[in-house]
Amino acid sequence: MIQKHDGQFTVIQLVGMLRGIASGMKYLSDMSYVHRDLAARNILVNSNLVCKVSDFGLSRVLEDDPEAAYTTREATGSYLSPGGKIPIRWTAPEAISYRKFTTASDVWGYGIVMWEVVSYGERPYWDMNNQDVIKAIEEGYRLPAPMDCPVVLHQLMLDCWERERADRPSFSQILNMLDKLIRNPGTLRRTGGDRPPGMILESSVGSEVCVSVVPEVCVPQWSLYDWLQSIGLERYGDVLAAAGYSSHDSLLALTHK
Repeated sequence: MIQKHDGQFTVIQLVGMLRGIASGMKYLSDMSYVHRDLAARNILVNSNLVCKVSDFGLSRVLEDDPEAAYTTREATGSYLSPGGKIPIRWTAPEAISYRKFTTASDVWGYGIVMWEVVSYGERPYWDMNNQDVIKAIEEGYRLPAPMDCPVVLHQLMLDCWERERADRPSFSQILNMLDKLIRNPGTLRRTGGDRPPGMILESSVGSEVCVSVVPEVCVPQWSLYDWLQSIGLERYGDVLAAAGYSSHDSLLALTHK
């Protein structure tokens, strides 16, 4: 879905999507589940850009032990198939090497999902083959910031890709970080690159505001509070209003300048 709308969402909208995914993963981890196949292809997005985690075919329950891990004998591969292959590009090093899956390995996958969302659906590690990806990660390589990616978001990705799983943030910490960014949108202004002008589109059509040129992501002309409520962030309405973001137009002005 997101590939069809390259450059057409604001940074706040992207962070809102990432928050929805993190919230879903926090719920899973709190329930002692490990997903094992967290990737953008397994995220459902509705017309209001509300994201939900899906595809639990490979999910497993962990024991009530902070150090619990699910160990599998599945083969590695480029994607998860009925034969049980591991998706190398989304999988933490310890899960590839030792077949041990934990909430921390899901956090690694979440970092890759962040990269996919902010890059508007680019393929992680591009045309590198699986062995090259494994070798590069072992040597310390990490995906660079996508074009126009706020520095704080790329740093959060890098935190998710720490070699030692104990050094990665929890989903609760990730959620708190994203909430802080939404409360302080100015922190999202600093980016690692500039997108060509005119890539974020907004136009009024009747009583709707379109955040893309495709009708299904056109939403009613709601108030800012209504829109925040639709993505579960209504508690930040007063904070954003106090910071001068009191309408859709002011949020759309929060671009990469």
